[in-house]
Amino acid sequence: MLKEQARLLTATIFTVDLALTALAFFLAFWVRATALPKLMPETFQPFYPLSTYLPLLPLILVIWGVLFLASDRYRSHRTVMLLDEALEIIRISATGLAVLALAFYVLQLDERLLGGDQFSRLWVLMVSVFACLLILTEKLALRTLSRYVRSRGFNYRTVLIVGTNAAAVALADSIRNHRYWGFRIVGFASHPSRSDAEIPEECQPLLGTLDDIPRIVEETVVDDVVFCVSRRDLDRMEDLFLALHEQGIRTRFALNLFPHTKAKTRMEDVDGLPLLTFSTAPERLVPLAMKRTLDVLLSILVAVLALPVVLVIAVAIKLSQGGGRILYKQTRCGLNGRRFTLYKFRTMIEGAEERQKDLLHLNEMNGPVFKVREDPRVTPLGRFLRRFSLDELPQLWNVLRGDMSLVGPRPPIPDEVAKYQRWQRRRLSMKPGLTCLWQISGRNQIDFDRWIHLDLEYIDTWSPWLDMKILLKTVPAVLSGRGAS
Repeated sequence: MLKEQARLLTATIFTVDLALTALAFFLAFWVRATALPKLMPETFQPFYPLSTYLPLLPLILVIWGVLFLASDRYRSHRTVMLLDEALEIIRISATGLAVLALAFYVLQLDERLLGGDQFSRLWVLMVSVFACLLILTEKLALRTLSRYVRSRGFNYRTVLIVGTNAAAVALADSIRNHRYWGFRIVGFASHPSRSDAEIPEECQPLLGTLDDIPRIVEETVVDDVVFCVSRRDLDRMEDLFLALHEQGIRTRFALNLFPHTKAKTRMEDVDGLPLLTFSTAPERLVPLAMKRTLDVLLSILVAVLALPVVLVIAVAIKLSQGGGRILYKQTRCGLNGRRFTLYKFRTMIEGAEERQKDLLHLNEMNGPVFKVREDPRVTPLGRFLRRFSLDELPQLWNVLRGDMSLVGPRPPIPDEVAKYQRWQRRRLSMKPGLTCLWQISGRNQIDFDRWIHLDLEYIDTWSPWLDMKILLKTVPAVLSGRGAS
C-alpha cells in the first residue's frame, strides 16, 4: 500500500512538473508575442502565430521529461535540502535549454517549420527561465505545506532505533538536527550485552533491549524500526525481523557493513533474490543513456564539420612525413580494463615505439606514464597537431563504436595499467574519454598523482551537467594549447 501511494505521488508530481513546463511554453509565447510588442513596439516586431510554435511543445516536454526522470528527484524529499533541489532544477533548466538549442541545429527546425526564417531565440530562453521559476515555486510551496502540516503534528513517522553504537548516535543526531524531515525518535533499544554505563547519553530515552522490542512496539506507536547493529548481530535478528514484518512495521537496516568505503549502495532483485550492490561508479541508466546519446550526436556533428580539416591533415601527413601511415593505432584499456584499438593521426616518425626505451631518462612524469615535452620522435607537423589536439580527431570513431566517450578519463596503455597501485585502477571504472578534468586543468603541466585524483573526482561527482561543463571548457583549453606536449 505504501509503495503504491509513493508511486501515485511520484506520478502526480511528475505530471505537475510537465504541466508547469507546458505553462512556461505558453507564458513565454504570451510575453514575446503580446506583452513585449506592446511595451516596446519599436524593438519587438510582430510574432508568428501560436500554431507555428505548437509543434515544438512535444519536443520540449520530451526533453524536460527525460531530464526530470534522469535527475532522480522523484523520491522521498524528507532528507533532501531545499538548496540542493533548487540547484538541481536550475541544472535541469540549463541542460534543457542546451539540448533544445542543439535540437534546433541538428534537426534544422527553423528550416523545416519556418522555411528558413528563425524561431525567436529570446522565446526559447524564456521557456527555460519560466519553467525553472514555476517549478522552483512549486517545490517551495510543497516544502512549505509539508513543514506546516508537520508542525501541526501530522505526517510524522515515529522511529525506534535499535542499537547504541556510533552509527546509532550519528543517525539520531541527523534526525534531531533536521526536524523538517518528519521523523520523531520514540527511543532506543540496546544490545543485551551492553551495560548502562556503556550507553551514550545521546541514546535516550532507552526503552529496553533487543529482547524488549516486541513489547515496545505493542506499547508505543512505532512506524519505523531502524537497526544500527554490527554484521555479526544480523543473523541473530531474523526472528525479530519476521515478527516486525508480520505486524506491518517498516524495518530498515543501517548497512554500514564496510565503514571505510565510500561506495554508493542500492538494492536489486534477481528472480526474487535481493542483492545489496556497492558501486563507486555511476550506474543510473537514464543519465548514462543521455551521455551515450550526446556522444553519438556530437561525434557525428563534429566529424561532419571537421571533415575538410581531416582531409587536409591526412594529405599533409602523407606529404610531409615521406609517406607511411596516416593513422597510428595503439591498444588501450577501456571500461574495467577492456582492451580496444585507439586511433590517432600519426605525429611521430616511423618506429617511434621501438625508440622509447632509449628516452626513458627524459621522462618528465612521475608514475607509470611516459611524457617528454620535447620528444625528439615527434615531427614538426605532429607537434602542431598535438598542440591543438588535432591528432585525436580519429578518436571520434572510437566514440561512435562505443569504446570511448566524449568525456571520461584518458585511456591508458596496458603496460601502464600493469604498474598501477590498487586504488589507481578505479579510474578504469568509467568509460575513457576524449577530454576530462585533466585536459582542462593543464594536461602535462600536472603530475600523475594529481591526474589520477582528478579522474577519481570526475567519477565520484559525475553528472550529464558536469560533462557539458567539461566540453565547454575544453574548447578554450585546446585552442590555447596550454599544457600540450
